[in-house]
Amino acid sequence: MEFLCYHRDRVGSLPLRYALREEHWTYMDRYAEALIARGPTFADDGETLTGSVHILEVPDPAAARAFAFDEPGYQAGAYRDVLLRRWRNLLGRTMEEFPGGRDGGDRYLVIGLGAGEPADVTPPREQDELIAFGSLLSDDGATWLGTAALVRAPDPAAARAVLTAERYADIEVHNWEFGGRPS
Repeated sequence: MEFLCYHRDRVGSLPLRYALREEHWTYMDRYAEALIARGPTFADDGETLTGSVHILEVPDPAAARAFAFDEPGYQAGAYRDVLLRRWRNLLGRTMEEFPGGRDGGDRYLVIGLGAGEPADVTPPREQDELIAFGSLLSDDGATWLGTAALVRAPDPAAARAVLTAERYADIEVHNWEFGGRPS
């Protein structure tokens, strides 16, 4: 099963996140084979960390909760909340398989929280700028709760446009970059 996990930073937790950097990397190394996509989100200034997104494949919801809540930053209180939802990988690839590569252009995490009938259950025709795209679902996979995407776009408005706006209660757009242990 695939899950999207988005840890949102608690205000003032940046020194704690930096102090736990190596513990975070060591923890993530244990999940390296399971990760579909990952990376930090940033404020509009492009420098201030605001969270971390991880999309991964694990056996079940209990394993996803363990991943999210055993993470060292979460355990130390660095995050204000965690969005954890089952996710369906509609592109069938990892971020490393994105044809556009790791560099070039602005990248965004787009989260559309559902309202009513499912929307965007198939990716847009133009997929060249989609890094990851998938439905957010209930733990049993039966109920559509929204859509999440990682996208390369010229600006936040263009990133938001990958979703059908009127079909969502809310759409969040966050500056994002490819993650992974620095080499």
